[in-house]
Amino acid sequence: MNKGIFWFLLFAFSLFSSQQKPVQIAFLSDVHFQDLYGSFLDNDFKGITNPKTGKPTILRTMDSQLHSTRIFNENYFAFLKALDDIAKKGIKIVAMPGDFSDDGQAYNIQGLHKILDSYHKKYGIDFYITTGNHDPVGPFRQDAGKDDFLGQDGKPLGIYSKENIGKISNKIITKDIAESGYLEILNELKDFGFYPKKENLFWSTPFDFQSVKNYSYEKALQSADYSRRMYEVSKGFSVPDLSYVVEPVKGVWMIAIDGNTYIPKNLNENPNNPSNYKGASIGYNNVLTNKKHLIDWVKKVTQEAKLNGKTVIAFTHYPMIDFNDGATDEIENLLGEKKWQLERVPEEEVAKTFAEAGLQIHFAGHMHINDTGIRKAGGKMLVNIQVPSLAAYLPAYKILTIKSSNQLEVETEVLNDVPNFDELFPLYEKEYETLKKDNNKILWNKDILESKSYHNFMLFHLKELVRLRMIPDDWPKDFIEKAEKLSGEDLLLLAQSKNQLKEKRINSESFKKWNFEDVLLDLYKFQSADELAKKDISQERQQQYQTLEKLFQESQSEDPFISKLKSVFKILSLLSHGEPADHFEIDLKKQEIKRL
Repeated sequence: MNKGIFWFLLFAFSLFSSQQKPVQIAFLSDVHFQDLYGSFLDNDFKGITNPKTGKPTILRTMDSQLHSTRIFNENYFAFLKALDDIAKKGIKIVAMPGDFSDDGQAYNIQGLHKILDSYHKKYGIDFYITTGNHDPVGPFRQDAGKDDFLGQDGKPLGIYSKENIGKISNKIITKDIAESGYLEILNELKDFGFYPKKENLFWSTPFDFQSVKNYSYEKALQSADYSRRMYEVSKGFSVPDLSYVVEPVKGVWMIAIDGNTYIPKNLNENPNNPSNYKGASIGYNNVLTNKKHLIDWVKKVTQEAKLNGKTVIAFTHYPMIDFNDGATDEIENLLGEKKWQLERVPEEEVAKTFAEAGLQIHFAGHMHINDTGIRKAGGKMLVNIQVPSLAAYLPAYKILTIKSSNQLEVETEVLNDVPNFDELFPLYEKEYETLKKDNNKILWNKDILESKSYHNFMLFHLKELVRLRMIPDDWPKDFIEKAEKLSGEDLLLLAQSKNQLKEKRINSESFKKWNFEDVLLDLYKFQSADELAKKDISQERQQQYQTLEKLFQESQSEDPFISKLKSVFKILSLLSHGEPADHFEIDLKKQEIKRL
């Protein structure tokens, strides 16, 4: 062989072999898994019989899920569809950033275990999970139950872990509905990241961090024990923290941060009283004050990763960056600081702190929204990617492709069609007929049962949620009563006079097709789905909103009502023009994000 050709082939081979195959990770957040076909170990009840399938089914009422920011039942089928998609794509790593269950009840986490285990055995998928505020609801197991399961007669059924804790006389008692604590969740789900596996190249916790050169599986296994994963959240109050870092494939470190911060309500109470802890839904704002060891740990992990040429991907339940696309101040001015879930917005210090600690890529859930946030501090960049929920509009998951240490691609996979999503509809029909007989009850819209796809079902869920909960809870009653029936044309004439519109050559006729109620629904679509909401709002309507936003900004009116309308369209504009949140590329070297 010619020497030149030989050396060329040798060089080409070495170059090819040094290029690592792109690593793909799917992120499934806020699954809120509830086992429709589960069972209780201490009670024979297996649910009510579905006339469509003949199967006993443990489900919540439609009334309850249309008042909730998540559905409880159909997400079961969406979860299986997402896992089938992931398996078909050949993705072998799935990260789940919290709320993998709906309140961590034993029968739900056991059902989740079976499903994850079956996909691991059948397709070789490895799952890495971290906790959310619904799993666990508190640091330690506590008695609980729900008043809104559906009974055979179409009325609500209570399922409780003990007597005398629920409102419903028609009830089932089982310990398996109690809210598990960390210990129970760790014991049931240890195979899914919470404990090291022999095939992991590295695994460690904040409490016993090992360097790469000193790593051993045996040491990691010892440090995974529940007793060695405790910290003082307040003086005298020790609670668990299930954070870990893992290297599932060569060169990639995944940091699963347990962002739950359960702070005691009463410092004079027994530390083991499970009901003496506040919820963790506020997220990272409490980590900065009561869980500072996580910051030091993240810094150690990123430094060790850099020394050893590892790409670090973090995931946790809570966002690290404001997810309202710059609209938070406007929302607060319009509605008040305790509305629109503003208490969940992380302070700017959160992003700054973790960027300085070395984090660059972070996937989060909790808010059930699609969003991308970027913050730069001291020459460093942090990108926060909000993973949508499968149990809310717009149901989707994210796929991360690590092309190199500096080049990453993110895709959003929307679940438009889900097999069997309408399987429970006959049971809801019965519920609706029963509700109709109760004149004091606000009825949900039965048209949701005409949904022909999962996408339409979830869009209808959002519409009902806005009508039944968001508007009554968040918006001033007098403002809504004055605004809700205004047409687009009416809004135009409030922004500018007829003569001004004529001068600007704006034809008001097409604005008559919709009213302010449509504006509010579209506002929540953009809040939930970001740029993906544009597929559910006509281009003409989007352009009309832009026109109104511009006209209201030009308005000199000091009328408080006009000022509120001005804010509404400003918020709508900001939420619809955020960073890329569908399919985009991240260049860590250039510190840029590019829409694909």
